[in-house]
Amino acid sequence: MPKVTPEYTENKKKMIVDAAYNVCLRKPAEMVTISDVIAETGLSQGAIYRYYNGLDDIFADMVSRMRTEYDIITPMEELIKNDYSFEEITFKIFDILAEAMKAHLLDVQKINFDLGVIAINEPVRAAKIMSGIKTPGNMDYLKKSVPGIISAAAKNGYDMKVTPEELALYISSSYTGIEKFCILNACYRNEGPQTEADPKVLFRTLAKSIILLLGGSIND
Repeated sequence: MPKVTPEYTENKKKMIVDAAYNVCLRKPAEMVTISDVIAETGLSQGAIYRYYNGLDDIFADMVSRMRTEYDIITPMEELIKNDYSFEEITFKIFDILAEAMKAHLLDVQKINFDLGVIAINEPVRAAKIMSGIKTPGNMDYLKKSVPGIISAAAKNGYDMKVTPEELALYISSSYTGIEKFCILNACYRNEGPQTEADPKVLFRTLAKSIILLLGGSIND
């Protein structure tokens, strides 16, 4: 029997994750079954279970890969190396978020939204999927950036209207709201008049509100 190399194993796992990803683009993630993935790969059930214990393990690897592709961490880290004003860095942070979201509304963002439905309806299952994810999420990194934003405001002697904890909660809930609104508009819109969902406009408005909450000023 020929020796199975690590590269061979990784290629097979990538093939399976690719199949799950493609199925999730066509139907809600909570409705995807292991049979869908098997059919998409063309492999046997036994071949799938040779590499994964089940659908949720596949989903965990799929999310890990999506987080790598939907990366705001690299541009964020490049951004903070520059000596921008508090207002400038706040606008630029949320421009990065807007550009990334707009680029992935119909793929990564759509699947993340669907996985959120699993988190609501099947929290135990969602926890299992999350436990297998190997990479940090953008929202985790964004939360860590809050102290830097506050520090930049304090450095300028601004009169902050909220606490760091209140700001973190405000950013998190606002981000989630923008994300859901844009995904629903892009992926699940009905016939008839629709409100335009432009991530750039929405995140710019959020940036303005944060600047004002932290005592800064906006000129536009």
